Amino acid sequence: MSTEKIGANEIKTKNRRMIYEYIRERGAVSKQEIVVDMQLSLPTVTSNLEFLKKQGLIDTSGKIKNTGGRNATAFSYIKNARMAIGVDITANHITAVAVNLSGDIVSMERRRIDFNLESDAYLRKIGEIVDCVKEEADILNENLLGVGISVQSLISDDGECITYGMALNFAKKQRKEIAAYVPYRNRLIHDSYAAGYRETWTNREFQNAFYISLSNSVGGSVIIDDAIYEGNTHKGGEIGHLAVVPEGGELCYCGMRGCFDTVCRAGKLAGYTDGSLEEFFRVLEDGDETAKELWDEYLNHLACAIHNVRMLFDGMVILGGYVGAYVGKYMKDICERVDARNPFGDRAQDYLVECRYKVEAAAAGAALFYIDEFLENI
Repeated sequence: MSTEKIGANEIKTKNRRMIYEYIRERGAVSKQEIVVDMQLSLPTVTSNLEFLKKQGLIDTSGKIKNTGGRNATAFSYIKNARMAIGVDITANHITAVAVNLSGDIVSMERRRIDFNLESDAYLRKIGEIVDCVKEEADILNENLLGVGISVQSLISDDGECITYGMALNFAKKQRKEIAAYVPYRNRLIHDSYAAGYRETWTNREFQNAFYISLSNSVGGSVIIDDAIYEGNTHKGGEIGHLAVVPEGGELCYCGMRGCFDTVCRAGKLAGYTDGSLEEFFRVLEDGDETAKELWDEYLNHLACAIHNVRMLFDGMVILGGYVGAYVGKYMKDICERVDARNPFGDRAQDYLVECRYKVEAAAAGAALFYIDEFLENI
């Protein structure tokens, strides 16, 4: 008898989720449309709509015009009914965004602050920026799903501890330390996973993809069937530590030599222009010979990595991170270099793309994990 009860509850939950997703996809629908299109009974649809309205997830104030007879009530999706906040912590900035149920950024705050987890003032800044975004987005406490914190580190199975964080001084830090002044439900998320997930969340073309993050350190994330593949020990996608220089390579922060990170991190370019990547691409456009040589070498290493990723995963490849934000006008050159290595005749222009989200990708991606959790358990 208990088995039947569990089954009935599961069916009820599934119907509710399906009805909500139907409304989300269409924006506004009538009750009759739901009944007909989803082939559900009128009582089932009515009870679930009442539940969704009580939860503040749908609006019934509008009408759908009919050519004959009375106008039907429009059941409309409220995308700001719940929100999540994402925070991205990097060497020189803290970025926070509020994200709604559609994945839209409602508010954003980005401040230049030097990384220092040993400073109580720095930790307080994290909390201040979260509260600033929350206030700007007008999020009530009961409607805040949680705060995802993106870090340049590997995270423990329970999400409570950083197991490897050498790119910045995150090593062995606990979630409760980093989020000491974040008084809301929160979790740590690997930055490359967050950024890659942001890129693929709303684009069905990217059901299978590899995201390459070309920032102060190089990272990556593997998306398979719309989900992050973390691997057995949460190191899936760690492209930055592929060995690409067999002998005499530069020493990587990980302690090994010749890693992909050493040849394609943003600093390989920005180092020529006193740390400014924007300035590097400006002088490159102006025809600076040294900048052209650096860029040529950089692209050769990048093309090799893209080719290897394509051979391994046969999916879309997304170029993101700080350098990814500038590659748009160079995509033809990059594609030609990749194509020259491909024995199968695939055209890179059909699977290689620049990132759509330039600054806020990791922060927004960190928030999306809470959005997904809510949608799955509605």
